[in-house]
Amino acid sequence: MSTMLNLLDAYDALPQACALRERTYAGLGGTVVDVGCGGGRAVGELAARGVAAVGVDADPAMVRLAAERWPAAEFHVADATALPLADGSVTGYRADKVLHALAEPAAAVAEARRVLAEGGRAVLVGQDWDTFVIDSDDPARTRALVHARAEGMPHPRIARRYRNLLLDNGFTDVTVEVHTIVWTGEGALPLLVNLGGEGAWLDEQTARAREDRLFVAVPFFLASGTRAR
Repeated sequence: MSTMLNLLDAYDALPQACALRERTYAGLGGTVVDVGCGGGRAVGELAARGVAAVGVDADPAMVRLAAERWPAAEFHVADATALPLADGSVTGYRADKVLHALAEPAAAVAEARRVLAEGGRAVLVGQDWDTFVIDSDDPARTRALVHARAEGMPHPRIARRYRNLLLDNGFTDVTVEVHTIVWTGEGALPLLVNLGGEGAWLDEQTARAREDRLFVAVPFFLASGTRAR
């Protein structure tokens, strides 16, 4: 868990990631559930603004850590397809970098519709794991690493389906945006290790970072919609 949390913390600290996170908060209203809350940063930030925010994660250890980090916020251990919330009880639903890891992402979006009040807003955000752009002297090896990492996940390409998932569940006013996060320094190296990079390939990327020649770009897809009747 510590490796994943370190990756999340490093990502969350990026100015581009902060701006994207702010974008996801728009229009969520005063009562929000953050599904797959991880270390709880979004829940803590929303709670600090007076929002009644609830964080939900399937990992008990992550929920304990989130509660320690953000003691003023509320957190629960629960599955994304069975939220501990009444029908129509929240004005905002947020799922950030989580649907790709779920066995049934469509069921999670159906659950979002259930817990949202009429007129509530759902926001889905995450990366397409098969669309990492990495400058490398060995493009074939790079593509192999990206594809292999993607294929190790339940739904690596779910982000390109966000819009249709919302439409399938009766959401209206559905929009999609693309926000690209760019790394050019050593901060990207843990991400590249997480992709499975090692040996000569990782040595090259490490040298690029040291010489200010590294380039990694990851498009994040943000889809939102309104819960109709």
